[in-house]
Amino acid sequence: MKVKSALTAAAVAGVAGWLAWASRGIPGQICASSSKVSPYAGASPRYRGRKFHNTDPSSDAPTPSGGLLRDALTRRSAGRPAGRVPLVPSVAPDVAADVAVTWYGHSSVLVEVDGYRVLADPVWSERVSPSAVVGPARLHPAPIALEDLPHVDAVVISHDHYDHLDKATVHDLVRTQKAPFVVPLGIGAHLRMWGVPEDRIVELDWDESTTLGGLTLTCTEARHFSGRGFERNTTQWASWVLAGPVRRVFFGGDSGYTPRFADLGRRYGPFDMTLLPVGAYDERWSDIHMNPEEAVQTHADLELGNGTLGVLVPIHWATFNLAFHPWSEPVERLIEAADKTDTTVAVPRPGQRIDGLNPAHPSPWWMRLS
Repeated sequence: MKVKSALTAAAVAGVAGWLAWASRGIPGQICASSSKVSPYAGASPRYRGRKFHNTDPSSDAPTPSGGLLRDALTRRSAGRPAGRVPLVPSVAPDVAADVAVTWYGHSSVLVEVDGYRVLADPVWSERVSPSAVVGPARLHPAPIALEDLPHVDAVVISHDHYDHLDKATVHDLVRTQKAPFVVPLGIGAHLRMWGVPEDRIVELDWDESTTLGGLTLTCTEARHFSGRGFERNTTQWASWVLAGPVRRVFFGGDSGYTPRFADLGRRYGPFDMTLLPVGAYDERWSDIHMNPEEAVQTHADLELGNGTLGVLVPIHWATFNLAFHPWSEPVERLIEAADKTDTTVAVPRPGQRIDGLNPAHPSPWWMRLS
């Protein structure tokens, strides 16, 4: 009996020790509470009851249930590639192009527009989680080291989820770059707690802009949610219009489909390039994550009435296993839907740079990893 009790106590102590090890650093990752955000967010018409709200009502990510837990146990492996994801550690040109994008995986992109460079949703950590040892891990390495990025003019964040706002990456960018962080309302509270200098934080509400030389960054609507801990929707989420004097790029960040994108197209388009999420979809959270067919529709909506269609580059896939669909399904469905509508699509390998004015027809590099 004493032996059994000793074994039980040892097991409990082992579990407690593992939990303590896995939870190291979590409080600093969860970050700012609503009381820290309210002074900056209170004036927004989208901020009510100390929370932000979508224009079109939507749910947050579903809470764990029998069906969701069953899928997590039986279908999670479907989201992994069948082999090593090919990387293209491309070298940035000395002078930024009229319009181009380098995709580093998931939603991390370096956008070139009229000679300016904008780094959007940079995540270089191994996991997208408050824990360094538990949570979704990379399916491929970062194509280049963060220190090897060229000079950027701005860092743009779409929202505060771990796969879009990464504390370690922010710390490194404060050290290696001089660019301001241009973020939706409330996210500045996270950055201040992480030691980002106040003069490098620009917070914007939907349809507000900031100008850096000839570059205009406009915070625009998305249909999503936010939260890094138990509190939800205390900071704003957004898409972004990145506009130079001549060229324009739309960065979708993370969003469900909404006809509001057609309004953005009329107001801010046409766009030479749209960067739209195509992965991590599921019918249980369809109002906050668009599927590939909806990405093609969003691309068309953004150009509505402008008589032109730029190139669509898929993001939010391939790097982290965040849903239950097969790894390559997002881009396979995207290509099929794009072919039906004569939509120009470019599908870079992680690290590859795409010329937005002369995009190469995508070779199906993902097929051997299906």
